[in-house]
Amino acid sequence: MVNDLPSKERDIAMVFQSYALYPHLTVAENMGFSLKLRGRASDEIGRRVQSAAKTLALEPFLDRHPRHLSGGQRQRVAMGRAIVRDPKVFLFDEPLSNLDAKLRVAMRAEIKELHQRLKITTVYVTHDQTEAMTMADRIVVMRDGIVEQIGTPLEIYDRPATTFVAGFIGMPAMNLLKGRIQADAPSIFRTDSGVAMPLSLRPGTTDPGEELIYGIRPEQFVIADEGTPAKVVVMEPTGAETLVVARIEGENVNMLFRERIAVKAGDTIRFTLRIASEHLFSAGTGRRLPETDA
Repeated sequence: MVNDLPSKERDIAMVFQSYALYPHLTVAENMGFSLKLRGRASDEIGRRVQSAAKTLALEPFLDRHPRHLSGGQRQRVAMGRAIVRDPKVFLFDEPLSNLDAKLRVAMRAEIKELHQRLKITTVYVTHDQTEAMTMADRIVVMRDGIVEQIGTPLEIYDRPATTFVAGFIGMPAMNLLKGRIQADAPSIFRTDSGVAMPLSLRPGTTDPGEELIYGIRPEQFVIADEGTPAKVVVMEPTGAETLVVARIEGENVNMLFRERIAVKAGDTIRFTLRIASEHLFSAGTGRRLPETDA
């Protein structure tokens, strides 16, 4: 339990549990409550609360109760409760999960801007890969309590260490196709459904005919008049981008195009891939294979 921890460790752990506000206390009282419990002087509590409120733009709300605040304001009060303790580490446990989509985007920016100003080490736990990519300096991707990969957001996006990381980081997720390198044409990866995918990289250590997983991100597809045919199953225009779910020889793949394309379900499009955009993983272990230029 948190209260059984030594005081120094308790400071860090209590930041982790700071998101439930006391409804009968005002914003100022909520923010200064932990200092009051520790017997700090009233003038010190007031000074720290005022400083934190100024940092978080909460000064107009100090006399209000939580029920009179918006979701984003409550989150800022929760952060203020942590800031007044002047901790060495912030621990955030999915702080934005209960907010609507628009407010999550705004609060992401607020938390990141706050971190840049305070320069306090922050550990941020989230299941939302967009939050991880946009907010982190370094990401630790975990699965069932085991670390799958550690790196900067772009390192993890560009070179995922496992198929789990490849499928988790990125929206839409990376396409993962099982198959083998064609024995008589090492520049072709043949999927189990018979689709021939171009291969510009070769794994450093594999047995001939070994089952592998070919990874390709949706944005690496390019429309080409002489390319491989694919039948459009679903088209989802978002304005800035167009997501296409297409079927190639019974294999569904996600394609993401920055330009607008005039197609509809049932149409056939032809595509190629950007050079050296594929990834290779072991089908047995799911781990990325070391590769050399073909």
